Amino acid sequence: MRVFISWSGGKETSLACYRAIKIWNLEIKYLLNMVSEDGMHSRSHGISSDLLIAQAEAIGIPIVQRKTAWQNYEEEFKRAASDFKNEGVQAGVFGDIDLQEHRDWVEKVCKEIDIKPILPLWEEERERLLEEFIRVGFKAVVVATNSDFLGEEWLGREIDKKFVEDLKALSNIDLCGERGEYHTFVYDGPIFKRPVEFTVGKSVLKDKQWFLELKEKGED
Repeated sequence: MRVFISWSGGKETSLACYRAIKIWNLEIKYLLNMVSEDGMHSRSHGISSDLLIAQAEAIGIPIVQRKTAWQNYEEEFKRAASDFKNEGVQAGVFGDIDLQEHRDWVEKVCKEIDIKPILPLWEEERERLLEEFIRVGFKAVVVATNSDFLGEEWLGREIDKKFVEDLKALSNIDLCGERGEYHTFVYDGPIFKRPVEFTVGKSVLKDKQWFLELKEKGED
């Protein structure tokens, strides 16, 4: 079955992609990434669109980036997915874990364009997902945090066993950041043909969100 991945560049979509290939034996045709109106950053995680292109090239799957505001996000998403359908894509893969409102949105949108929704991580236990992510060889860093939960010092942290243990020591934190506590950028792993080389820039606080600037290595 030909599918697209709803792509953020982070750990859940990467693990969902891995399972879609290794377990479900699906053919990934596209990564669909929604970006800001100016096309500079991903709409969800604030990652540079150029770095996400470099990520897709390192994986070896074409990425389609659509500019959108939050107000017309759904419309642009459906338009892109409909274009994929016209090319023979039959389903979309999503990295949601258990937020019912997210699943409701996914199922609604997919039904409206007659695309099958696939959620490989649905209702999995958080710590087991992180353990699998680390065990199969994914490499990722924290690129954004919600300052109500995690401070600037978490930016740039590697997703490893120490990271998981440190999160577990905190109260009121979802281990996978499903409530927006933190977001990640995946730069290597079993779905990659080569690692993404990047440099770390400054930290920026915007609307109670800390963001870590990353650039592809060699980029001015």
